[in-house]
Amino acid sequence: MVMCHSDHERQGRAILLTSSRTDSNGPEAAVLVQQADRTAEANGASHLQGLDGLRGLAALYVVLFHCWLLTFPGFPENSGPSWLGWLMYGRLAVVFFLVLSGFSLAISPARKGWQQGSVSRFLRRRAWRILPPYWAALALSLLVAFFLVPASHHGPPNGRTILVYGLVLQDVFTAPTPNGAFWSIAVEAELYLLFPVLLYVRRRWGAVILVAGVALLAVARGLLAQNASPVEGNNWLAPNLAPVFVAGLVGAGILVAREKIRRLPWHWLAALAVIPVLSVIAVKGSAWTVHHYFWVDLAIAPAMTMFIAAVATGRPVFLTRLLATRPMRSLGNFSYSLYLIHLPIIMVVVRKIAPHYVSAGLPRFCFTLVLGLPASVLAAWLFAEIFELPFKRNRSWKSMLSAGRARESVDSP
Repeated sequence: MVMCHSDHERQGRAILLTSSRTDSNGPEAAVLVQQADRTAEANGASHLQGLDGLRGLAALYVVLFHCWLLTFPGFPENSGPSWLGWLMYGRLAVVFFLVLSGFSLAISPARKGWQQGSVSRFLRRRAWRILPPYWAALALSLLVAFFLVPASHHGPPNGRTILVYGLVLQDVFTAPTPNGAFWSIAVEAELYLLFPVLLYVRRRWGAVILVAGVALLAVARGLLAQNASPVEGNNWLAPNLAPVFVAGLVGAGILVAREKIRRLPWHWLAALAVIPVLSVIAVKGSAWTVHHYFWVDLAIAPAMTMFIAAVATGRPVFLTRLLATRPMRSLGNFSYSLYLIHLPIIMVVVRKIAPHYVSAGLPRFCFTLVLGLPASVLAAWLFAEIFELPFKRNRSWKSMLSAGRARESVDSP
């Protein structure tokens, strides 16, 4: 398997190594070099070629989904052109994110006998990585919702919104949302808290017990619901989605399995697994699918896991090469920021700008694509440079300040 670091890491390290040799302020530059080494070492254990590209494409699909959702009324029925029907399933992109998250987080423990190390250290790192850009996006979303476009049919945000969303409790408590994409952040945060327990079960009793235990609880929950189809609202979704996260976690074991397992044609197995699910979706239609996401999520998670495993093991080759290109890696590098802030931008375009220039329906959708999509990507890139990437490159305020002082020293004449 091929390991890679981001362009920022490679280019930054090259510059810093040169600077540390030539600049008179060597100690300061050396601090930054050491920080880059620590970051590269930490990321290298779980940073497989192609996974960033998958994150970027999944985030881009969510943006396209919201462009569709806000321009064609009647969801979950398709009131737009039939050839755009493939854009209706944004929930499945979030499911893919969760599978990929479980897979990525489990790579390093899998290589260490499913040992995680300090739980507090893991949770502290997850909070450091996830919360600062989330809180910045929350502030931005609140401003847009207060002064430009409300994000919820429940009305504009209020004090309860700030409390619930500020504490990332929106999967537990209901409040007017400032950003409709934020529901999944709370789900993932809850799954992070559960991750050490899941790893313990995987290490102590094995993959079969872990998958069976979590899946059976979810299936029982589904079968006990009225008409054996749980009605999902805006919260309490973590129990429903825990099995897809576990699927990714267990799938990471493929990377440390014996060679015969690793070299299985996982991309073809993924295709075989997804065909029945896509066939049911095509036959039953979008409304049925949306109302049965609980079961659709469970059914499609194995195919997603095998597909991610295929990419992580370098197949199919043409796809892994595409995902490893600089644009794909760059998109994946700020995919979290794109997910966080794209919806307020798309809403402003659809509801405040587009009505002055184009009619409803397909013209408004095309207008949103032309204006809203590049605006979202550019804004996300800028947002990431300020609120996300510094927290990816540094593990603490101390290292961030040291890195900043070192850069200032290197840049000074």
